[in-house]
Amino acid sequence: MPLQHAVLALLADGPSYGYELKANFEKAVGPQWGGLNIGHVYQILDRLHRDGMVSSHTVPQDSRPDRTVYLITSAGRSDLDEWLATPTTRTSGYRDDFILKVLAAGRRGPDAIREVCRIQHDSRLAELQTLRTSRRTHQHDALAALTIEAAILHTQADLKLIEAVESRADEPLATVGQAPGAQAKDIDDDQDRKARHAS
Repeated sequence: MPLQHAVLALLADGPSYGYELKANFEKAVGPQWGGLNIGHVYQILDRLHRDGMVSSHTVPQDSRPDRTVYLITSAGRSDLDEWLATPTTRTSGYRDDFILKVLAAGRRGPDAIREVCRIQHDSRLAELQTLRTSRRTHQHDALAALTIEAAILHTQADLKLIEAVESRADEPLATVGQAPGAQAKDIDDDQDRKARHAS
């Protein structure tokens, strides 16, 4: 789980606690990633503790509740090293809500597909402009700048996909009726029935 390993990476720098880990993560990756839910941080820490990847101890505080400080263990370091040495792969195929909109629009005809493409195109262009402004703002924050650059590249790829869909709007992008191969199976079934009837 990538967030689990990001927490381990932060703990590899030294002991820390939940809110500090959240702040350090958000500062490192920048605003494009989005905020990290503190409840989720503590769920990750609980799981890491249960699995022996981190240890913890309680630090008393005078005017606040006691603070739990977490430290990475040797098992946690080994797990982090293994994760870093393993390539990142997509395991669930390619999923994008835009493709589902094309599926729905395709059943209404080419004009509906073009309209969905226009709406999506305008939205992605506006997003690209915002990202470029954000890139200038965060140009001196190395990891944040890389995260924004990744978002820009993904948005540019989205725009190319929209153009590809629009160029094929007149094609039957969403087939209505039998699934591919069903007609051939029906023909085979008919031939089998005729052969049995003849014999």
